[in-house]
Amino acid sequence: MSIVAIAVNGLASTVQANTVALSNETDVPQLVDVGAIEGGVNVLIVGSDTRINQISTEGDDTEGARNDVTMLLHISQDHQNVSVISFPRDTMVDMAKCTDPDTGEVYGATSYQQLNTALGRGGQRGGLGCVVATVEQMTGLKIPYAGVISFDGVAAMTSVIGGVDVCISKPIDDPYSNLHLAAGNQTLSGEDALAFLRTREGVGDGSDLARISSQQVYLSALVRKMLSDGTLSNPVTLYGLANAALSNMFLSTELGKVDSMVSIAKALQGVQLDKVAFLRYPVSGDPDDPNRVVVNEADSTILNAALAADTPLDLSQVGTADSATTADGTGDTPPASDPATATPADPAATPAPDAGGATVLPDSFTGQTAAKVTCSVGN
Repeated sequence: MSIVAIAVNGLASTVQANTVALSNETDVPQLVDVGAIEGGVNVLIVGSDTRINQISTEGDDTEGARNDVTMLLHISQDHQNVSVISFPRDTMVDMAKCTDPDTGEVYGATSYQQLNTALGRGGQRGGLGCVVATVEQMTGLKIPYAGVISFDGVAAMTSVIGGVDVCISKPIDDPYSNLHLAAGNQTLSGEDALAFLRTREGVGDGSDLARISSQQVYLSALVRKMLSDGTLSNPVTLYGLANAALSNMFLSTELGKVDSMVSIAKALQGVQLDKVAFLRYPVSGDPDDPNRVVVNEADSTILNAALAADTPLDLSQVGTADSATTADGTGDTPPASDPATATPADPAATPAPDAGGATVLPDSFTGQTAAKVTCSVGN
């Protein structure tokens, strides 16, 4: 017991040194006890591309910090369904007004800004609240928990669990992220796992949208491993994961509380693989810039309404993007629409929940469940 106490105290000290206040934390649901959180949960996870004291690749001279990855984790009120929504970094959005909690500097609302610049409004600490405010404005949801994780944190966490087995249908050769992988099943950990999550030039058409699909391949494999080999029930592994993550994270004040983290983690126990949905937030091609995308208003209305109503998401009609394929190579997954050429859905054609209460998403969405084994296409 004394060893556990020392470990928990050590984690608590790390957390307290790396927290930042959000402006909306009065809406946080109350914990009924450690191990059970009441109602649904929304957590925003931001992957920072800051290169300050981080792993870097040759020729990589990016300055500052941007939200290279922005993901919303939604846990349903009954803790039976989980949705992980990826927001493309190249999406042009209206930035919400936000305030840097460290300096008090106010950043006014602005229109038509690239989503991945939100974190730079106030730096890695102050910018977290700006990312949260903007995603709240996009989705209509309240997001009282958030965290920023750096490159080194991702690499360290994958090493703790012994790597993740990823299927690759075609070789990946990306000199920019220094990733060179043969086709077949590969166990990725440390810097290789990080490079796989970062690579754009090495998968599909080289776009950020292709990278999101490849990340979903990895995350689905990660969830399968976490739920299948006892990782979540091994206190030594859990401590290693927590230490690796927290040593490389900034957290919102509420997420930074140890009992909050424990209770949120407990809410994920018992979730079935086919109830964990990975989706790309719906976007369409930007008519003003072929290298950017804009929110698909019709499809985003469907998704936002389902999340707000806490209805399960039915992905049976949803296809994977061009950078992923089914593991058996049969191609039975319906292809996703190209956001640059897709015809916008009829705003009045909002799918009704099916008999089981789930919202059936149309085939204009892209994503998969954790139960579905897919492969990264490579280049």
